[in-house]
Amino acid sequence: MSKVVVISGGGTGIGYACAQHYAKQEMQVVILGRRMDTLSQAAANIAEAFPKAPAVLALTADLSIPEQAQNACDVIRQEFKTVDTLINAAGSNAIRRAPAGSYADGLAGVARRWNDNFQNNTLSAVLLTEGIRPILKRPGGSVILISSIAAYRGSSIGCYAAAKAALHPYCYDLAAALSPEGITVNAVAPGYVQDTEFFGAALSSEQQKSKQAEALNGRGGTPQDVANAIAWLTSAEAGHITAQIIQINGGAEKGR
Repeated sequence: MSKVVVISGGGTGIGYACAQHYAKQEMQVVILGRRMDTLSQAAANIAEAFPKAPAVLALTADLSIPEQAQNACDVIRQEFKTVDTLINAAGSNAIRRAPAGSYADGLAGVARRWNDNFQNNTLSAVLLTEGIRPILKRPGGSVILISSIAAYRGSSIGCYAAAKAALHPYCYDLAAALSPEGITVNAVAPGYVQDTEFFGAALSSEQQKSKQAEALNGRGGTPQDVANAIAWLTSAEAGHITAQIIQINGGAEKGR
């Protein structure tokens, strides 16, 4: 029976690159996101590229809302006895996604910015992980959280970086709880990853060049760079790697 890989944010960017990798290995891929049109297109593209892979299961949910996260987890638990790998790739900078002027001035605006980023980046990962946790494969399962270089150096607005940094202690605590059962838990912290919705039009050409120049290898990352690292972390070869935050940024931020 095919291994089951659940990927939030699986319709675009890093999540989609992960979905492609596991489908190429003919694993059962489940992708989750807020937009069914995006998920359906991703599933169709994967089916065309990897016809031997099981059909991708696409589920829509706002994973920061407990009821929607629970419904998605219920479907997954009904379809599959166990989940081999869970990848939490959903997340965004809420301020970039919001229409101009949508945040109020004063403390009300501050509260909303922080709450929105916490829900998008921290709570969504926690709720999906806790919902899938009972059916993770024991032993041999794996969980991946997607942090950010911003968790190390800030993000100029505070709330996005803080929301990503909050995943680090969750990673440590979850690893402590699950590693005795043979489940690894790690996080990856990408730097500038070009060709993603997250950056996209948010950066000018000058800003993109500046980001590329920060890397010691002089280039931006790609979704495949991150997916390749995740693929190793979730493989049997990485079975002794857990409770780690792996930076993927071409040396833009040094290891510590």
